[in-house]
Amino acid sequence: MRMIFWLLTMTFFPCISKAQSLLVQGGKAFMPVLAGEVGNSSASSLAYMAPIWEKAKAMHFNTVLIPVYWELLEPTEGKFDFLLVDSLITQARAHDLHLILLWFGSWKNSMSCYAPAWVKKDIQRFPRAGADLEILSAFDENNVQADIHAFTALMQHVKKLDAKEQTVLMVQVENEIGMLGAPREYTPAANQAFTSPVPDALMQYLVAHKDSLVPELRQHWGQQGFKTTGSWEVVFGKSTATEELFQAWYYAVYTNKVASAGKAVYPLPFFVNAALNYRHVQPGAYPSGGPLPHLMDIWQAGAPAIDLLSPDFYNPFFKEYNDLYTRQHNSLFIPEIRFESADAVKALYAIGHYKAIGFSPFSFESTDHPGEEPLGKSYALLQQLSPFLYKYPMEGILPDSSIPQEIHLGKYTFTVAHEATLGWTAFKDWPLSGGVIIQTGEDAFIIAGTGIVITVKNAGILQAEEGTFRNGKWLPGRRLNGDQTHQGRHIRIPSHNWEIQQVSFYEY
Repeated sequence: MRMIFWLLTMTFFPCISKAQSLLVQGGKAFMPVLAGEVGNSSASSLAYMAPIWEKAKAMHFNTVLIPVYWELLEPTEGKFDFLLVDSLITQARAHDLHLILLWFGSWKNSMSCYAPAWVKKDIQRFPRAGADLEILSAFDENNVQADIHAFTALMQHVKKLDAKEQTVLMVQVENEIGMLGAPREYTPAANQAFTSPVPDALMQYLVAHKDSLVPELRQHWGQQGFKTTGSWEVVFGKSTATEELFQAWYYAVYTNKVASAGKAVYPLPFFVNAALNYRHVQPGAYPSGGPLPHLMDIWQAGAPAIDLLSPDFYNPFFKEYNDLYTRQHNSLFIPEIRFESADAVKALYAIGHYKAIGFSPFSFESTDHPGEEPLGKSYALLQQLSPFLYKYPMEGILPDSSIPQEIHLGKYTFTVAHEATLGWTAFKDWPLSGGVIIQTGEDAFIIAGTGIVITVKNAGILQAEEGTFRNGKWLPGRRLNGDQTHQGRHIRIPSHNWEIQQVSFYEY
């Protein structure tokens, strides 16, 4: 079925990838996902959630990311309570919103804090990764089978309730998987696996993809002469990096067992997310072994039932990590990013530059003024532009405060600067600057965003017009060929304005 969807989607949306085509409804791609993620505990109470839906609508969301908690879904072993899940889906539909479910199963932020009490209390049956760690072992069959049983029940129920309406778009399997306190588990089962030969499935993948592995992994393997047999330390060398690679494989295999069982019941797109090692500390000092950039090949080899590997952003290295996560044919989806004003322009850039599936700040309900949030203003622009996104060549705009950005589309070269750099307006604090540019014809472009000034090399502005799109139809406003374009010198969207302009150029 997925291949049929992909062929249909590629027919109508030639610029999107195979992974992006997973989000298809009725032959149409549901993109971009303009979303926000609720706080970890928010979805455990329907009363607490009640006002949050309206905040999502006020910020022009089309989707909400929402946890499903194993401990509330299966409070007693083998007995499931779907009332909370049903109510959340019903409320989302009532507000014309889609959902992405976050399975807080075996792990949430590395820990097993959302496992049911009957799992937590029976350490003999459900062993930990270490004596003092509330982290379930990835090497125990009881652990994975209990997770599979619960996750499969969830997917069966969602299919029964939602297969027709398709309120639920995707599912995240576990949350920020990773080992803390050590680069790997040192349980007897883990130690035995570590001294055993590297699994054939991984070696076959590495050999088949040797020339296209991410550079970090290829270099690591190459230091040992690209050996193809032996224990983990024989093949990859003795280091904490090898221990993390080992742990990543078994996390991926565990997750794949859970995801495969769920997908066999209801084949929605599945993804995993990663807590990033942006401080560059050693394995064990961050959630090691998760779906991190240097471990992408390990996760793709060990978890083929997972469709996307996604970064969570709580750091300033937005472009750097997005560059890493768009390797290995992995489409970008940002399920979690710190909720702040800058998200507004980052969302525009992620979709324009990386063709991101979607964007989702964390704990968006913390705002008391949702209608005034910059994110909502960007999402409103993206909603208007949705008939054109992915269908036409496009690029994201996110100029540095001092270095202009250069963009090439078709035969035109654009230089984009932060609007405040021209000195037209004095600001104590630099305002937001970003946007998206879409080429709809040889000389025709849509430019949307805030706080940007665009100059075209060896070309003039034939005409510029502000306006809005309604159901893909352009409703023109002012013609801007005078002061607003500096008498034909620039395309300008002033700071604190959120605008769409249709512009055509001509070559000198």
